[in-house]
Amino acid sequence: MTGAKVTGVTCVEVIGGGFVARQAGRHFAARTSAPTATLVAAGVSDTAETSQECFGREERLIRRTAQRCREHDRTLVFLSSAAGGLYGREGEGREDGSPAPFSAYGRHKLAMERVVADSGARWLTLRLSHLVGTQQNAKQLVPSLVRQIRSGEVAVHRGASRDLLDVRHFLVVLDRLLALGVHGRVVNVASGTPVPAERLVAGVEERLGRRARRRFHDVPPETLRVSTRLMCSLVPEAREFGLGPDYPDGLLDRYIGAGAPDEGKTHPTEPSGGGTA
Repeated sequence: MTGAKVTGVTCVEVIGGGFVARQAGRHFAARTSAPTATLVAAGVSDTAETSQECFGREERLIRRTAQRCREHDRTLVFLSSAAGGLYGREGEGREDGSPAPFSAYGRHKLAMERVVADSGARWLTLRLSHLVGTQQNAKQLVPSLVRQIRSGEVAVHRGASRDLLDVRHFLVVLDRLLALGVHGRVVNVASGTPVPAERLVAGVEERLGRRARRRFHDVPPETLRVSTRLMCSLVPEAREFGLGPDYPDGLLDRYIGAGAPDEGKTHPTEPSGGGTA
């Protein structure tokens, strides 16, 4: 359900040490009152992950955090996935639909959503697309493409598409949802614009001013489009992000043009998130 009005500035405890956790930590750092929400940004983020040990570690973390949220009357914010691995390869990815996970990662995230919803804590689940920003893990999508193209060879999953979202816009949506008191909901946080892998690689090449040899891996075609209707309804400010066909190009201009991808560091607390297009 949602609150009828903004309840005020939200203070957030951030769990994790990776890209999203660092960005969220800086965003909420100046707020010094007692936290009213806990963001778990320390779970499995590699879409190719299959390890039951990794999945089990995330589940234990979620269950422990949910217990603390119950005890301290906080909202547990769980970061799930809006990728095809959870929604399936085609159609419209809607929060009120029936996901059709085709990967171990997608099945795990869907199972964790149920754990969160059944935990007894106040909760909010955000299904995220591929976030882009400064100081990313070297193995994440855009920094990985930059590194590969500079090396002269890039892996391309022919048939795949990727939905990219500026991490700054994710933080606006998160902040606003918490200030509104939204809870007990699953919300997509994405751009709604799938970018074919080959177009994404070409876009990175254009901004780097160089071309790499393609190493193609054919995959089943992905035509999934993630719905942003609920996000824009709950957070009208999202309509000002410039979402639409030109949004991905703006992201590449901003971050590759600024030399932002942090391709020299790998943060051990944050898996890759899928480093090939």
